[in-house]
Amino acid sequence: MRRANRLVVEVLKDLEGQARPGLTTMDLERRARRMLKAAKAKPAFLGYRGYPAVLCASINEEVIHGIPSDRRVLAEGDILSLDFGVEIEGFIGDAAITVPIGRVDAEKTRLLAVTRECLARAVSAMQPGNHLSDLAAAIQGHAEENGFAVVYQFVGHGIGRKMHEEPQVPNCGTPVPNHRLREGMVLAIEPMINAGTPDVEVTEDGWTAVTADRRPSAHFEKSIAVAADGPDVLSPW
Repeated sequence: MRRANRLVVEVLKDLEGQARPGLTTMDLERRARRMLKAAKAKPAFLGYRGYPAVLCASINEEVIHGIPSDRRVLAEGDILSLDFGVEIEGFIGDAAITVPIGRVDAEKTRLLAVTRECLARAVSAMQPGNHLSDLAAAIQGHAEENGFAVVYQFVGHGIGRKMHEEPQVPNCGTPVPNHRLREGMVLAIEPMINAGTPDVEVTEDGWTAVTADRRPSAHFEKSIAVAADGPDVLSPW
């Protein structure tokens, strides 16, 4: 899993460096495909439940699962969420980042910073003996303290030989004695934080989730193992 996640991070960092005004999300999709081919790795997203691409590329109010397209041209001031996964020797790597395109406004800048902080707080809580709800409370508390809202309709997940394994990892909720973290578990933690309402809608393509009020959203994700001495981040971007 560490090898798979290293490749995920390598591709995401490359795409972040390439993303600029005038480029299309399909340009990034093609680049990701070339890097997969060069690494002789299998895409984890392509064909998964019918998804048609190796990359999810979601712009501004698109929360997750944006399908790359030659019609989606990046513009100055956009924010772009990139979610990517690979399979190497039967194990999955999965991570996501949200990047600014050129100069972005103050609200988007703060949204990106707070969402990254939400993830960092959840990772810090991944100690053996803690509970999934401790992670959720860490994310929700920090987001709401900063005036943002947590998407509740999509969650993180266990990950290993399959993309989505048990348990589901919600991003909101109060600490209760639910699923206890154990050494050896690997979770994909992925807060999705909205500038406005927490509600999202899925568009007519059946995949792209957008904020109900069309205000911007940010998404960051890492795959993390629970080790005896705390979190072991497998996808350190």
